Amino acid sequence: MKKAILSAALAIACLLTLGLAVDNGKGNASSSPINQTTVYMDHIMKQNNAFVVTYDEIQWYEGEEANVQFRQHEQDAEMTDAPDGYYIVNDDPQLHDLPIAADAEVFMQIYNRTGNAAEADIQWNEPITVDKFVSIMNSDDPFQLKNFPYHVTIKDGEIVKIVQQYIP
Repeated sequence: MKKAILSAALAIACLLTLGLAVDNGKGNASSSPINQTTVYMDHIMKQNNAFVVTYDEIQWYEGEEANVQFRQHEQDAEMTDAPDGYYIVNDDPQLHDLPIAADAEVFMQIYNRTGNAAEADIQWNEPITVDKFVSIMNSDDPFQLKNFPYHVTIKDGEIVKIVQQYIP
């Protein structure tokens, strides 16, 4: 009797596992893939009633992994650690385009809020609207936001979250 119950339980577990494996990646709306990457934004323009970002994907490293990458890429006998504890690698400078979702979340760390770049101060993960983000990214402000990396979350082929990476 115990063998029969154990065999039945094992068969059910195998069928459930197989069912999950077959369903994986079939495009179920509730489980659409989410991708997170780090980018430099080249520019943003309006196309077909949506803002489209042209960006360059980079690799952002912190801590010991930053030191490892620094040593691999810089090979400087005088310096063995990444300055400021981070290191950016851009092995592929190809630009890509993606639309920003109208309801995307945008979080800034530092930007020119007052029109005077000298007054820019850090406010961690300050939420702003997509329209405000596009406006300040496209301004001629001397506090160039294009010089900052951004961590973006992509879902269903559009950017749904943008987080500015502060650089000391």
